Amino acid sequence: MIVMLNIFTDLYNQVIGFLGIGHWIEMYKSGDYSSLNTLDGIEGAIGPLIPLLLILEIIRAALYKKFKVLEYKTQFFTYVFNSFIGQFISLVIIARFIDFFEKHSLFKTTFAWYWLIYGYIVWEFSHFIYHYLAHKVRLLWCLHSTHHSPTSMNLAVTYAHFFFEAPYANIIRNSICLFMGVNPLMLGLIMFIDGTWGAFIHVGENLMKDGRLGFLNKIILTPSHHRVHHARNPLYMDTNFCNLLNIWDKVFGTYVEEKREIPIEYGITREMNPSSFLDAYFGEIAALAKDVKRAPGIKNKFLYLVMPPGWSHTGNHKTAKVVRDEYLKNLDQTAKPVQA
Repeated sequence: MIVMLNIFTDLYNQVIGFLGIGHWIEMYKSGDYSSLNTLDGIEGAIGPLIPLLLILEIIRAALYKKFKVLEYKTQFFTYVFNSFIGQFISLVIIARFIDFFEKHSLFKTTFAWYWLIYGYIVWEFSHFIYHYLAHKVRLLWCLHSTHHSPTSMNLAVTYAHFFFEAPYANIIRNSICLFMGVNPLMLGLIMFIDGTWGAFIHVGENLMKDGRLGFLNKIILTPSHHRVHHARNPLYMDTNFCNLLNIWDKVFGTYVEEKREIPIEYGITREMNPSSFLDAYFGEIAALAKDVKRAPGIKNKFLYLVMPPGWSHTGNHKTAKVVRDEYLKNLDQTAKPVQA
């Protein structure tokens, strides 16, 4: 009886945690809503926004008979698995790593609106670095590929991550920001804004057919830009690494807008079973292990770990850059007029 009670209690906590309504329940029980005057209280109050939009997305898809279990199955199992394994992971070392960079920051800033602008620009730079490396270093891609494995776009994709990706991403992003003097409290606010927007831009066509958001498409990164990022089309591969401000994508030449004449194909280029949680979660790791095992010499084995996905010791590279350059070259040749 006690075991069953513990199971139901844990299940209840998981549901409350997923919906993000724990803070609202606590306020309702206590009758004290004063926490809404604090940053933590506001973050807790807005927490249910993305889960609510996800539920609306599923309901709308069902009403229009477009709901497919396959489009949400892998993401659901990934969330459950991460919730389970997360209970056994200690993040103390991450906190100490970040604390080191805060103590050795170049200078200090305060919690003021003008430092928010500076902080957000630095945050986007740190996010670009983490995200770029996640696509260009194969070992890191093995962790990030879980997020790109879904073959359709919907809000459930925001929950599809390898369990260790968030910790190493935060080490990179937070360390850079703290080293560059971003105020810790300001960094918390930036992470909240960026996390909320980062979840929203995964909204799918079932809820928002056109993700360009009108004039905002020229100012910030919209769901349309992020749909491009999740595409496996040669033109779209490895683009739009930023989250809200597109400044660094434009600086480093990775900014691409969605072309209406090119339908987006979601997923990764490796052949996989999109309905298999194991393939989505561990498939790239298994593929990397095979390549390392077959590679001749220590040098080639090491290069498979750090070179971009698609790199081969044979020289027959199929990296995103090679594939994209070949596509653009063929497109250019096709567009040239035939000489008489």
